[in-house]
Amino acid sequence: MKKRLILFLSILGIPIFGLAQSPADDQLGAWYMYFYNTTFENSNWGIQGDFQYRDWRGLGDREQLLLRSGVTYTPTDSDVKFTFGYANVTSGEFGTEIDNPSGENRIYQEALFSNTILKRVFLTHRLRYEQRWVEDQDFRTRYRYNLFANIPLNKPSLQKNAFYVALYNEIFINGERSIGGGREVELFDRNRTYLGMGYALNDSIRFQLGWMEQTTNSFQKGQLQFSMHHTF
Repeated sequence: MKKRLILFLSILGIPIFGLAQSPADDQLGAWYMYFYNTTFENSNWGIQGDFQYRDWRGLGDREQLLLRSGVTYTPTDSDVKFTFGYANVTSGEFGTEIDNPSGENRIYQEALFSNTILKRVFLTHRLRYEQRWVEDQDFRTRYRYNLFANIPLNKPSLQKNAFYVALYNEIFINGERSIGGGREVELFDRNRTYLGMGYALNDSIRFQLGWMEQTTNSFQKGQLQFSMHHTF
């Protein structure tokens, strides 16, 4: 029956991309994330990272498992934090029939700095440069810029019992276009736009729930995001 439908649509000249195993625009996915950050006592050094499980449909259709950690350094009397880190990424294909996972290793460097506007809008800028070894691809790099904004609603800052609005937008730009085997990627890799609500359980732990729209050259998809942010 499916083959007859495909043949019929082809004769009519109707696109049949929706029948392929590609991310469904109207099907909400989900990301589950834990972020951690600490500075060693009486030191400019620390560590930070994140562990993420991403699912195409919510649960049961793995999109990606990402494990990332890095060493941080904050110069004295500076508001800039530098990170040198490593990430291991396992990605699955859309669809529950075959996962067909692929692996990736990354080394990355980033700079993080913050400022405040209008007394209650806390901005954070993140610049990240990635060196990527993706399975079955040539070595490649990628540039990322993320602008975060946190706006507390019932407190003057992100202190204990604060409810806040969280927003961000991140753009990804590819370095190398050629990835081997005669294949190329576009200069623009993707863009992510996020809107969520957060709650500060205390001065060390915050929780967020939000919605993120991810746009690439091949699809646009919404994702729920559940995250825990831990400073210790």
